[in-house]
Amino acid sequence: MTLDAIIADVQKKAQAADPLGGTLKFNFGEGKVIYIDGTEGDNQISTEDKEAQCTVNISQENMGQMLSGELSPMEAFMQLKVQID
Repeated sequence: MTLDAIIADVQKKAQAADPLGGTLKFNFGEGKVIYIDGTEGDNQISTEDKEAQCTVNISQENMGQMLSGELSPMEAFMQLKVQID
């Protein structure tokens, strides 16, 4: 899945969800990130590499697989395909 497709999918899901009440960053490495700011009413999505309260380190490929349902979040965590800071 391309980064643009991942961003679009995350944006769609984030807008349908209740505000996080904090900040979250998906870090794909090489400066590629998705930053979600849920502190101001709606979840706002950007690709700015800012400090976040929680950072999820995951490859772009594994994120695409999770979004498409090919990889469960629990399986990804147990196989160390995702790390949370």
